[in-house]
Amino acid sequence: MKWFFQPIKKYAVFSGRAGRPEFWIFTVIIFGIYFVLMGLDILFGRFNKDFYVGPLSGIFVALTTLPWIAVSVRRLHDTARSGWWYLIQLIPLIGLLWFFVLTARKGNPGDNRYGAPPETVAAQ
Repeated sequence: MKWFFQPIKKYAVFSGRAGRPEFWIFTVIIFGIYFVLMGLDILFGRFNKDFYVGPLSGIFVALTTLPWIAVSVRRLHDTARSGWWYLIQLIPLIGLLWFFVLTARKGNPGDNRYGAPPETVAAQ
């Protein structure tokens, strides 16, 4: 659970680096929670099919969007890429696939221009 709560603690921290576990565990958990809340919205008849959101899932998305962007930028930093690469997702289909390829890649083992590797930072 530490990998889920670490991005929440760093709610809007865009500097530094995030390892694969921090990014992927947080991503899987927030998408899982979103789908459960979406199911509840559908069950209660409050789901808006045009926007794929209801009151429960909408509040959750509003609360987790900024931490997810921040951990994504830190994940890109771990691969020695600028956070601006996050915007590659704006390219339909290929951009999202490329973003996930970048975040799945192994990070730099040593220091880079964004700081020390995530494990070293966590140990300090």
